[in-house]
Amino acid sequence: MRLAVKIKMNEHLFLRDPEESETGKKIIKHSIILIHKYGFEAFTFKKLALAAVTTEAVVYRYFENKHRLLMYIVSWFWSWQEYKVLFHTNNIKQPKKKLIKIIQILAAQVKDDSTTEHVEERLLYEIVMREGAKAYLTRHVTEDNKQRLFKPYKDLCARIASVILECNPKYKFPRSLSSTIIEMSHTQNFFMQNLPSLTDFEDIKDEAATFKYLQSLVFTAIQGNLSTKTRSVRAK
Repeated sequence: MRLAVKIKMNEHLFLRDPEESETGKKIIKHSIILIHKYGFEAFTFKKLALAAVTTEAVVYRYFENKHRLLMYIVSWFWSWQEYKVLFHTNNIKQPKKKLIKIIQILAAQVKDDSTTEHVEERLLYEIVMREGAKAYLTRHVTEDNKQRLFKPYKDLCARIASVILECNPKYKFPRSLSSTIIEMSHTQNFFMQNLPSLTDFEDIKDEAATFKYLQSLVFTAIQGNLSTKTRSVRAK
């Protein structure tokens, strides 16, 4: 028996829940395909309506505008990532091994999840990698934050930060390091594929290189902080 992944989304992101109808699911499916194909700026509800075999008026019944739709799919991705982190680390007891697994998940090229038929996670990952920051780099970010629209991203960061603190309870910057890991996993993979001279992986182009780099960065930071604390105590 195959269990479908059901992610509950913030009701402020939509006018009508797209998960509750076949038309809504088509809108999500084709929005991902079209934003991936054309880019967010060239994406329009007119193109979406044609692809989903519906009308612009119907699309507007689900989403107020295309930015809200972008926020919806990006937030969906972060919730799905947190689900994957939970699923794959649930039985890992050792904090270091748990953190390594999380870094591996973040660094990996995303593959489609068969339990979510209306979402092509591989395409969505590339959208988040290229255009995800547009969800919050806006003039109305404060108002959006008050509506808790970024909660999925914050929840993922908080979960990773808690594992960082399991590795070193005295580490001072767990949330900053957590968000850095997430963002850097995307930028390094993007640079590797498109601007390789900005990385040290010009001739590699393999997700394993990103994983090794992030693992080195994270544990150097955590253990370095721990070593500094130890030296300070000894000096006293």
